[in-house]
Amino acid sequence: MDSGQLSHFLRVRREALTPDEVGIVSTTRRRTPGLRREEVAARAGISTDYYTRLEQARAPQPTASVLRGLTRALRLTLDERDHLFRLAGHTAPDRLSADDHVSPVLLGLLDRLHDMPAQVMTDLGEVLAQNALATAVFGDHTARTGPDRSVVYRWFTSPDARAAYPPEDRAAESRLLTADLRSALVRRGDARAQALVDQLLEDSPEFAALWSAHDVGVLRSRRKRVQHPETGLLELDCQALLEENRSQILALFVPAPGTDTADRLALLGVLSASQER
Repeated sequence: MDSGQLSHFLRVRREALTPDEVGIVSTTRRRTPGLRREEVAARAGISTDYYTRLEQARAPQPTASVLRGLTRALRLTLDERDHLFRLAGHTAPDRLSADDHVSPVLLGLLDRLHDMPAQVMTDLGEVLAQNALATAVFGDHTARTGPDRSVVYRWFTSPDARAAYPPEDRAAESRLLTADLRSALVRRGDARAQALVDQLLEDSPEFAALWSAHDVGVLRSRRKRVQHPETGLLELDCQALLEENRSQILALFVPAPGTDTADRLALLGVLSASQER
């Protein structure tokens, strides 16, 4: 680990980012360029004290999880991400396998979508990044680990994952998620996808029964209904924008026309912002 170069790299990249680039509305005059340390730390999911010590070359070696958080918080490119990992004494992630790196362009887009929930996911249902409204609607899923990273796994193994969905919608959701995962498994053909399927077959009789039907489908658009505890029923048209190899998806949740969902989302945005203060 090269603490000196790591410290310099973090500071330079932090000072190069403007609040506007990451969707931060600044109401006070800033005495220093770029983001504040506490803003980077919050976006990376670490304490301000720890981030400050990293910039001052006084911190212990950061974990890979911390580095992934910093990669997103600082809007690093793939080359910059690899450089960050190496400075911290880690091997850079393998680009030839499925990669969880989210491009700065996608992250910037998320920050500018204030009136609708949006999140970046892998084709295994792992949430990599969310905007504030998606976090308010669905909860923060970006820090989960193991099989729990996948919304598909949680849907079939955790009752809490279904609690916000009307009972009459759940059977169809189970079929859609299973068919989409079948497509992802064959398209990827990798150990990561197979491990998720094997774990689901072991842990969920419902999934095993649906898997045996061998339904295939790719989730591109559908209506999703969510019963939110603070604002009531949200009716959302989910549109998936796919990368060429579909390893990552930008999922947009647009308020359904003819409903009051847009007003409810606006209220939820105000409520969540007030809770953060």
